[in-house]
Parts: sequence; C-alpha cells; structure tokens
Amino acid sequence: MTALRAKRTSSRFGSARLAGKTAPYGFVAPTAILLIALMVVPIILVVSYSVSDGAITTKNASFAGLTNYVTLLTDPEFWNAALNTLVFTVTSVVAHLLIGLGFSLMLNSKLIGAVPRAVFRVIYILPWLFTAAIIAVLWRLLLDPQGVINYLLQAVHLTGSPIAWFGDPASALFAVTVMNIWAGYPFFMISLLAGLQGVPADLYEAARVDGASGFQQFLNVTLPQLRPIIISMAMLDVLWTTQQFALIWLTTGGGPISVTEMLSTFTYKLAFTGFDFSAASASAVIVLVFSLIVAVFYVRSQRSES
Repeated sequence: MTALRAKRTSSRFGSARLAGKTAPYGFVAPTAILLIALMVVPIILVVSYSVSDGAITTKNASFAGLTNYVTLLTDPEFWNAALNTLVFTVTSVVAHLLIGLGFSLMLNSKLIGAVPRAVFRVIYILPWLFTAAIIAVLWRLLLDPQGVINYLLQAVHLTGSPIAWFGDPASALFAVTVMNIWAGYPFFMISLLAGLQGVPADLYEAARVDGASGFQQFLNVTLPQLRPIIISMAMLDVLWTTQQFALIWLTTGGGPISVTEMLSTFTYKLAFTGFDFSAASASAVIVLVFSLIVAVFYVRSQRSES
C-alpha cells in the first residue's frame, strides 16, 4: 500500500513538472502560429511565385527557375527604380540623422527655457503624428504651382515662374525626398534626445576639467555615447525608407517618366498594373534579401555593442 501511494505521488509530481515545462510553450504557441501564418507562409508563397511562370493568373503555373530574376536584373526600368531607391534612401537617412541630431541637441540645451522647449518638442514631433495620406495631401498643397512654397519663392525673387515640384522631372525626386525627410526626422529626434538625456553629466564635467571646448565635448563625449543609437536608428531607417510606398504613390505614383519610381512602386505596378505576379514576386524577394542583409548587420552591431 505504501509503495502504491508513493508511486501515485511520484506520478503526480512528474505530471506537475511536465505541465510546468510545457506551460510556457502553450503561452507562446498562439503568437507563434499567428506569426507563421502572417509572415512565414506569405514569404514562402512569394518565393515559390518568383520561380514560376504565370503565378496566380494561370491555374497550372509552370516552374521557371531563375528566369524571372534574370529578366528582372536585365530590365533597365528595374535598375532605374533601384538607383532612385538608393538616392532616396541615402539622402533621407543622412538628413534624418543630421536634422534629428540638431533638434535633439537644441531641445537638450539649457540655452532655451523650459516652456519654449516644451512647445518646440510638440511642434517638432507633429510630422510623426500624421498619417501618410495626410502628409501627401499637405505637401501636394504646399508644393502646388499656386501653393505657398511657390508664392514665397516668387516673393523673394528666387524663381520667376511657378514650379510644378511633383510634375517636373527635374524636381520630382527632390520633392518626394524632402517630404519623406520631413515625415521621418521626429523618430530620430526623439531617440537621440532620449540618448542625450542618458549621458552621465560626470563625463562632461571631466571633459571641462581637462579643458575641452564645447565642440570637443560633442566629438569625444556626446557622439561616442550616441553611437549605438545612431547605428540602430540608421539601419532601421534604411529598412523603412527602402520600403516606402505610400508617400510616393499618393504624390507622384512613380512619375513623371519614372524619375520617382522606387522598387516599392515598381513591384506594385508589376503585380497590379501589368499582372505579372511572377516578376513582381522576384522583385519582392530581391528587396527581402537586401532587407535581411541590413537586418543581419543590425543584429551583429547590437551584439557587438552588448
């Protein structure tokens, strides 16, 4: 009887231990299933479409191997979109960093009072609160040939006639880049401001004791302390800007004559204008590979900083 009771007790303890070990997996399982359904499965489908001919549009799509990739990589329009994306991304990321750093330094400075600083924080963060549709409409109004920007430029005699910023091939890429810079700099500003407020005051005090000027303190104290944040924000911004679609589509649609065509709009047109889902999938996979490379560098930089 004693042996049987001990066996039952041991069995109950074993079941409890097993339940304790499996419980965490039970909590994680719903999220993992949702993640697989919304991310992993679509990626697998897109990759399979990219190596097939007539994906979605035909009932029995045939295997095409790397034909879609070869066709895409020999298409001048693809490389035009890739070059535009590169210029757009590099310019936006650098400008986001410089403007965000400048505003964060100003807001962290003691040269302005607490009330003006609070007001400026609200004003500078406003672009981040607007949706892409609102930003696109706002900038279409500002840069309209009869809009405020053209009026001011003509008032100070910088231009003799109105400029169709989004309609002129010479200015369209510049216009969408400026719009994207304005829409994205608050994220850098907030992140860098948080980093600045986390820099120990003792470091600045030690630098002043050593006779360092304000600029030397910035180079030798501020920037090294902000380096992990700057690297993280820059890599994330590269991913976001490379995939920017809404602002471009709602203002220029990739035109005029493809001067603002990005990989995002190029892929969209392949799929939903040309109905070439196989080529569109190949383009999406190329963008995905680039994003994964940037993500790997991001993770490695985070580990090295740790």
